[in-house]
Parts: sequence; structure tokens; C-alpha cells
Amino acid sequence: MKFTDRLWPKVEHLWDSYLDHPFVKGIGDGSLETEKFQHWLKQDYVYLVEYARLMAVGAEKSPDLEAMGMFTELLHGTLFVEMELHRKFSNAYDISVASLENTEASAVNTAYTSYMLNHAQRGDAAVATACLLCCAWSYNYIGKGLSGGDGYNVSNPYKEWIDMYAGEEFTDLTQTALNLMNRLADGKPERELQHLEEIIIKTGLYEYMFWDMCEQREEWPVNI
Repeated sequence: MKFTDRLWPKVEHLWDSYLDHPFVKGIGDGSLETEKFQHWLKQDYVYLVEYARLMAVGAEKSPDLEAMGMFTELLHGTLFVEMELHRKFSNAYDISVASLENTEASAVNTAYTSYMLNHAQRGDAAVATACLLCCAWSYNYIGKGLSGGDGYNVSNPYKEWIDMYAGEEFTDLTQTALNLMNRLADGKPERELQHLEEIIIKTGLYEYMFWDMCEQREEWPVNI
């Protein structure tokens, strides 16, 4: 059994909970308030900067050129596919690229990226992959789930968002992440596999908290 096949029953319920989240449902039917989407846009952009660093850490720790190439493919997709969509949306919502780049990460965003980078820097390439897997896998899952919904039509202002994450290019990147995870987990002892599972589940919980943060437009609990 592949590692991700063993993992799936443990995360399926969590992935489904994203589809029931009011922020995600608002994207799906087009009812999400513009201000909430703008908050997601800015917070996710600075998240992706740290996410790209995570892939660079994985490339550096790669045991061979094939794994290094897979990390590099994911890094390229993040920097020049996913972040390009954010830049395109920012232009449509009158948000400058400089404003995106200068966004201060929220408390949840900071905790999430710090968790990933801390584990990736302390662990091996498999740990780095476990840290990045949830984001790609769950966004692809969400995109595909929303693309079949009643709100998926040309009048939905977030249709391009759905198309991006449900589309072939992002699906291929997600499959690369899954393949990389299975490749690097193969042959590891049970103790290490359980550690990888724990990281993926924890990052999955952080993903839910990220949706909550965007729904509430949270930053930090106290303004200084």
C-alpha cells in the first residue's frame, strides 16, 4: 500500500470539512464578500512565499536528483503558476503587487508557516514533503469539489479560482507532490511513518484555521 493510500482515511473527513466551511462555500457559490477574499489573497500570497522556501529546503535535502527535480517542479509551480493567479486577482481588485508583498502575516499564518519550516529544517526530505503535501492536496480537492457545484458558472466571480485549483496543471503538481511523498516514505520504519502522518494531519488542521482566519479577517488579537 502506498503511504498516501494509508493516509487518506485519516484525512478524508478533514478535507470534506473544508468544503463545508463558510469561506469555501462562499467561493463555490460566488457569495463570498469581496473584503474576505481580498484578505485571503494577501495572506495566502505571503504564505506562498514561505511555502516556496519550504520546497527549497526539500530540494536541498533531496537524496537524489529525481527528488530534487520534483521539489523544483513544485517550487516553479508555486512561484510562477499559483502566485501568478494571486497577482492577476490582485490587479482585478486594485491591490498592488507591492501591497501583496508587504502584507504582514496574521497570527495563524505565522504559526502555520513556522510549524512547516521548523519541521522541514529539522527533518529529512520526506518530512519536508509531509509539510507541503496538505496545502497542494487539499486545494486540488476543494477545486474539484467546487467545480461540480451549483454555483460553478460564468457569473461566479471566483470561477477562475476554482478553475485554477481544479485544473489539469494544478492537478499535475498535486500528483507530483503525492508521488514524491510516496517515493520518500517507501521503506521507512513505522515510527517515522507515524511522524509523517502527524505532520500532515497537523498541517491539515492549520489549513482549516487558515480558512477561519480569512472568514473572520483576523490578523493579530491585539493591535500594537
